[in-house]
Amino acid sequence: MDYDFSQTEINIEQGTLVVTPSLFEFDNFTVVAKVLLQRLDATLIDQEPSADLQQWLIDFEGCQLLLKAEYYTASMWLELLTLNDIESLIFIQQLLSHY
Repeated sequence: MDYDFSQTEINIEQGTLVVTPSLFEFDNFTVVAKVLLQRLDATLIDQEPSADLQQWLIDFEGCQLLLKAEYYTASMWLELLTLNDIESLIFIQQLLSHY
């Protein structure tokens, strides 16, 4: 399945990038997340699944981020571990806008 990740909303102060893929449901997070990682050429370092929150630690070009999804809001976002990496988050947003 081809997902559209071009709808994003960045929050510079919080270091988050909300990604609103087409056809996203919390139950298919794993499938959607794997497609997103492939598009970004990012790697999965660790994952912490739970009933209502998925949290993956990923590496994007040396920058570590959290990829999260929440059941109750049916939302998915990237979150920086340190605000010093904000340029990487902006770059990811630009990459996704071109798909």
